[in-house]
Amino acid sequence: MSFGNFIVENGRPLPLGAVLTDTGVNFSIFSRNALSVILILFESPASDSAYKEIVLDRQKNRTGDVWHCHIRDLKAGALYLYRADGPYLPEKGFRFNIHKALIDPYAKALTDFDQWDILACMGYNPGDKPDEPSTDLSYSYKDDVATQPRCVVIDDSFDWQGDLPLNYPLRFSVLYETHVRGLTIHPSSDSQYPGTFRGVVEKIPFFKDLGITSLEFLPIQEFNERELPRINPRTGKPLVNYWGYSTAAFFAPKGSYTWDKTPGGQVREFKEMVRELHKAGIEVILDVVFNHTAEGNERGPTFSFRGLDNTIYYILDENKRYYKNYSGCGNTVNCNHPVVRTLIMDCLRYWVTEMHVDGFRFDLGSILGRDQQGRLMENPPVLEQIAEDPVLRNTKLIAEAWDAGGAYQVGWFPGGRWAEWNDRFRDEVRRFWRGDGHETRHLATRLSGSSDLYLRDGRKPFHSVNFVTSHDGFTLWDLVSYEKKHNENNGEDNRDGGDANYSANYGIEGVSTNPIIEALRVQQIKNFIATLMVSLGTPMILGGDEFGRTQQGNNNAYCQDNEISWYDWSFLKKNQGLFRFVRGMIAFRLRHHGFMRPEFYTGRDGNYNAIPDISWFDENGNTPDWEKMGLCLALRMDGSRADILADQDDNDFFIMFNGGEAPVPFALCEALEGKTWVRAVDTSLSPPEDITPPGKEQPLTREDTYLVKGHSMVILISQFKG
Repeated sequence: MSFGNFIVENGRPLPLGAVLTDTGVNFSIFSRNALSVILILFESPASDSAYKEIVLDRQKNRTGDVWHCHIRDLKAGALYLYRADGPYLPEKGFRFNIHKALIDPYAKALTDFDQWDILACMGYNPGDKPDEPSTDLSYSYKDDVATQPRCVVIDDSFDWQGDLPLNYPLRFSVLYETHVRGLTIHPSSDSQYPGTFRGVVEKIPFFKDLGITSLEFLPIQEFNERELPRINPRTGKPLVNYWGYSTAAFFAPKGSYTWDKTPGGQVREFKEMVRELHKAGIEVILDVVFNHTAEGNERGPTFSFRGLDNTIYYILDENKRYYKNYSGCGNTVNCNHPVVRTLIMDCLRYWVTEMHVDGFRFDLGSILGRDQQGRLMENPPVLEQIAEDPVLRNTKLIAEAWDAGGAYQVGWFPGGRWAEWNDRFRDEVRRFWRGDGHETRHLATRLSGSSDLYLRDGRKPFHSVNFVTSHDGFTLWDLVSYEKKHNENNGEDNRDGGDANYSANYGIEGVSTNPIIEALRVQQIKNFIATLMVSLGTPMILGGDEFGRTQQGNNNAYCQDNEISWYDWSFLKKNQGLFRFVRGMIAFRLRHHGFMRPEFYTGRDGNYNAIPDISWFDENGNTPDWEKMGLCLALRMDGSRADILADQDDNDFFIMFNGGEAPVPFALCEALEGKTWVRAVDTSLSPPEDITPPGKEQPLTREDTYLVKGHSMVILISQFKG
């Protein structure tokens, strides 16, 4: 069949998207308010490609609000877009423009973004004064079909070799947040496939050695990295959207993250990555951005949702020319509209069933709890539906439980079984180790699983995703090297990024050649890692923290696709001792079920021993006076029946924290009869004494006290004598 000789049949309304059939491809797309819809088929990805426009008949090719057709003999790899015509009345919320080619919201892959001209996508004519409020009332007649990325028809068949999602229980998981491109794009990575999904596969031996269970990827759904208008004031180079929190197509893996550049290659390569990670026992969790899209505010481009049905897909202001902006990115997706809920559910199920991912982290998740007027709901339908969906029942659901519109729901995120990023853990652990006063009681609460946040609604300790650093903020190395953010390269005069970092530099801002300062910084990093690994909850570490990755003090590197953000793997050799410690603490946690308890501590004695499951002490061995506590804290954890579900005992533990500068002798409580305390971890010691392998723990010189150095943490475990 030569290009253009298409046999057009009526087709079916479901499923939405472009779906292969036995005889061709069925196309289906939603638009309630469009007066006409046109399917565009392309001969090739080239900008000057021949194309054919097929006008869908309102009688034959429309069922309800769904426009559809079947193209006979069309194959996988076919390229397509849409046009939708209707009223252009921004003041009433309608922004149809027949001259703008539109991406299918259900597209599973897009062609290369290099030719994408965002200015050509504007549904209005910006004119000479684009900042004037009335500008968007001026209709654009400029056709952008030549420069728009095209949707690719995908064949979902793939040799999974028996693979299925791993779906580890949260409490047995250690999460590792990373960026696909940044992981291997630096020359020091020695990758054959730098910056790609295949590059991730090359790092599997490293991940296995580190011991993490799950990779949490920053957004890998298709986005336009060239959407930012600013330049780097120091280099003069354009800044880019590096993180990817600006989704253009929710079903499509990012094409620039693939080595295979053939049409649909990104889908195959993503699946290969998931399959190989699963073979290695490593889960895949995706950071998804359903709260807004890359179409921005009323002055943004029209390339998909806005041109298909603006009033359905977005939460509009009372003056419908404008958008509610709870995302801080110009628009807010109308997540609890039934049509949009269907889109979200279809998308999540697709990534689980067809792409085999193990979980999702929902960026600005509180937006999914807002109604169609933007008000927070007590029982948001979409959150409950996600939590209760039978297909997603074993899938990890993690919320960033706040948004840019003032919502803050940490500890009471609605919807049932959701886990949450616990920023209270981050901030309070940082403040304790910085030496802030009155933080010791808060440290105790975070160590014991944040029951103040999660116990009241029936959730468990593992619903708290504990972290000290994430992509958003300082790296762990920078947290102990900079007192202030240094975001000058972002082109916003250092105004962007948070100011409440609770960081310290210990004498010199940034890079230091002073061995005393450098040793203290490493010691503090070990304190953070050790605290994270012995706390009830699900630990997450930021990729690169295990070997001292730095962003040179930039705490908002969203626009830095360069050495600021990339993983410099030479630090792995430079900081081998730090890497050894982090690896050892991950293994320590996963060996001991006591730190992965399915239930909160009760403070009561267990079945075997007349001692509480957890006991708290000051440095003198006394019950703490929480109102007067300094920077010293100790706890004893009873390991008997530590994991009730697994009917498994563990060692007893005595853990000491000294957040002050001076060494402090801690009084030790007695080990149970027939047992003695041995040292497993002391962060003040140099490698390899700082953490000992199992069975090599060090006997104590005294059984009544232990001298805990300043800014350090000690973990003792009980063993039978002899």
